[in-house]
Amino acid sequence: MLLEPDQPSSEISATQLAYNKLRELILTGELAPGDKLKIDGLRSRLELGASPIREALSLLTSDQLVVRQDQRGFRAAETSRENFQEILTLRCELEGMALRQSVQNLTEAWTEDLVLAHHRMTRAEGRSTAEFELRHKAFHMALIGNCQSPLLLGFCSQLYDLNIRYRYLAGRASGYEGRKIGDEHKCILEATLAGDFEAANGHLMSHYETTGAFILSYAT
Repeated sequence: MLLEPDQPSSEISATQLAYNKLRELILTGELAPGDKLKIDGLRSRLELGASPIREALSLLTSDQLVVRQDQRGFRAAETSRENFQEILTLRCELEGMALRQSVQNLTEAWTEDLVLAHHRMTRAEGRSTAEFELRHKAFHMALIGNCQSPLLLGFCSQLYDLNIRYRYLAGRASGYEGRKIGDEHKCILEATLAGDFEAANGHLMSHYETTGAFILSYAT
């Protein structure tokens, strides 16, 4: 998120707060795809002023979560099977690249961080969805976090968020809970710690493709 350097700190704080709240509402589906995002309604819902909300909506257009309509305000971005497939394809390609670089740059400090991120994610299982999702993203970003490419990591983070939006929309459907996702994460972790990129990447791609197949059956 980029803010003008000459903005007062109070305004930056309010804009950041609005951004965080709106982003969460869109990612979790509380604001549904295509919903009109009227400033007055959001002011009451978020208990924030019009200016930071408007700024936050503009920032969210850069994240591909909000669409600005000329003379008609803002809408939550639409979803589609085609859009999800594109997100999944890009995510597999870019994270595979980042994982390869991370394994090639393998260090003790990185593996320790990765083990810790996995431990925190495992402990969060069964707790609130919000806490688990926070730890889940932290693990996946730690997995590729040693690629030494901030720009690549930024793209991967954005694609993660776009992907998770679809997972929330499909998450209430039956059948998803039956997967042993913890075992999938463990296989990815162990292969990565062993420095075996081919095995780690194979497990990671299988993990994403299995989730993707499930989501595609519910994507509109």
